[in-house]
Amino acid sequence: MKQYILLALSLSAFAMAQAQEKVFPYELPEEKPNRPLSAALERNYDNYLGARPESNELYTQFKYTELKGFDYNANDGTISRRDPSKVIFENGKYYIWYTHRETPVAPVGIPRVEESNDTIPSADWDLADIFYATSKDGFTWKEQGVAVPRPPKPQVGWRSVTTTDVLKWKGKYYLYYQAFSEAPGKSGGDNCPVAVSYADSPDGPWTPFNKEVIPNGAPGSWDQFSIHDPYPIVHNGKIYLYYKSDFGKTKTKDNVRMHGLAIADDPLGPFEKHPLNPIMNSGHETTLFPFKKGVAAFAIRDGNELNTIQYAEDWVNFEIAAMVELMPDAGGPFVADAFTDTKDGRGITWGISHFANPTRDWKKNHVVLVRFDCDLSLDVDDQQMKRHHNTPKFEYLLEHGLNAKQRERAMKATERLNEN
Repeated sequence: MKQYILLALSLSAFAMAQAQEKVFPYELPEEKPNRPLSAALERNYDNYLGARPESNELYTQFKYTELKGFDYNANDGTISRRDPSKVIFENGKYYIWYTHRETPVAPVGIPRVEESNDTIPSADWDLADIFYATSKDGFTWKEQGVAVPRPPKPQVGWRSVTTTDVLKWKGKYYLYYQAFSEAPGKSGGDNCPVAVSYADSPDGPWTPFNKEVIPNGAPGSWDQFSIHDPYPIVHNGKIYLYYKSDFGKTKTKDNVRMHGLAIADDPLGPFEKHPLNPIMNSGHETTLFPFKKGVAAFAIRDGNELNTIQYAEDWVNFEIAAMVELMPDAGGPFVADAFTDTKDGRGITWGISHFANPTRDWKKNHVVLVRFDCDLSLDVDDQQMKRHHNTPKFEYLLEHGLNAKQRERAMKATERLNEN
C-alpha cells in the first residue's frame, strides 16, 4: 500500500511540474525563460534592458526644480532663456550655454512674421544671442553674459544665433549653434544651417568660424531647410554630431521631425552626413549620452515613438529601450564622459531643460530654464526614480478638455443617435 501511495505522489508531482511548464510563472524571471513566448513577452526580454521598469537601466521618472539666479522681468515675455547645452564641469564649477532673447516686446509669433523687425521678434528664438551661466551646485546659477553674439550683417547668423551645444576637443572648446539670416518663419519655417565658434577657455573669448559648418541638405532632401539642435559627442576618435530637421509640412499636415547624424575628424569639419539619415524617426530636440558601448537618446514630444528613451550600441541604429513620462523639453544633461571617447558610458542623473510659456499667456510668450533629475546611471540605483507612473492633479487633467468645436461634434453625434 505504501508503494502505491509513493507512486501516486510521484505521478502527482510530475503532473504538477508539467502543468507549471505550460503556464508562465508567478515570479517574473529576470532572464528570458527557455520556453515558447508570445510576441509581447519576446519584446519584454529582447527589446529592453530589464524585464521590469525597476531593473531597466534606461527607465526613469523625471523630477523638476526651479532654478535660482535667473531674472525673467516678471514673466512679461521680454526675456527668454531656452535650449540649454549639455552641462560640463570645468574650473570647479558647472557651465551651461543657452539661447537668450531680451527684446522690448514679446514675440508676435511666426504666423505674424511680417510684423517682425529689428526690435520685434517673430518667434521666441528670434533676435537672440548665446549666453552662458555657471554654478557651484547645479541649482543656483550666475549668468555670466553673452558668449556668442549675433555677428554683423550679412554674416551667417546676423539675425539670430540659437540652440547651442558644446564640445571639448584637444584642449579647446567649440559651440555649435543654429545661425539665422532671416526672421524665423520668413520663408515658411526655421531655415538655418549650423555655425560654430571656438575658444581656449569655457569663459571665452569665442572666435566665430564665419562659415556654415554643416549646411542644409540638397533640394528635395529631408534636411533641405534646416539643421537644428546640433549635439556633439566624441566617439571612435571622431566628432559624432547629432541633429534634428523639420520636413514634410503641407497645407494640411504638420512638420515631421526626425534626427540625423554627421561625422567629422575635426571640429571645423568637413562633416559627412550618415547615409542612413534620418537615423531616428521621433524626437523634437536632441538629447544624447554615452551608455555602455553605445549611445542613448531621448525621443521628445514628436513622432510615432515619442516619450521613449532609445539605445544604439553602434551609435546609429536606435531601438526603443524604455517608455517614460514627463520628459524634459530640450534637455541638456550633465554628461561627464561626453568627450572622453568612452567605451563604457556611465549614463546621467541630472541636467537643465526648459519650460515653454510658463504663464500660459501667448502675449507674454517666453521660456524658462529648469533643472531635471533622473536615474539613467549605471552608478546609481534610486528606486524612487523607477516608479511606474505619475498621477496628474485633477485640475491639470481638466486643462486638457475638448475645445468648442470638438464638444459640438460630440453633441451632434449624440443627436444623430437620438434621431435614429
